[in-house]
Amino acid sequence: QVRLVESGGGLVQPGGSLRLSCAASGSIFSRMTMGWYRQAPGKQREWVARIFSGGITGYADSVRGRFTISRDNAKNTVYLQMNSLEPEDTGVYFCKAAAVQAGTFYDYWGQGTQVTVSS
Repeated sequence: QVRLVESGGGLVQPGGSLRLSCAASGSIFSRMTMGWYRQAPGKQREWVARIFSGGITGYADSVRGRFTISRDNAKNTVYLQMNSLEPEDTGVYFCKAAAVQAGTFYDYWGQGTQVTVSS
């Protein structure tokens, strides 16, 4: 199985920056598609960003231009650099990994890390 552990969340003022990390176990990290999702209290979980194994990235309209997703295969880690943070960015951020193992598709989720944007 693949285990994901997020870190880097915390309290930041509007306009500030934060970098989230997601460390993955296993030997297939370089072949996995990685993504970030977030969930605010009382709202559904929403997609934020993803990065393919080849490095192609994609972003939700709400964060494009402010957030950057990247990965370091040598460290089995994916990052989310968040700049120009707004109160609307507040929520629990989850890391997701998608992989194919033995011909079957699997999704893996981390436990989440809290991000609070407030003055």
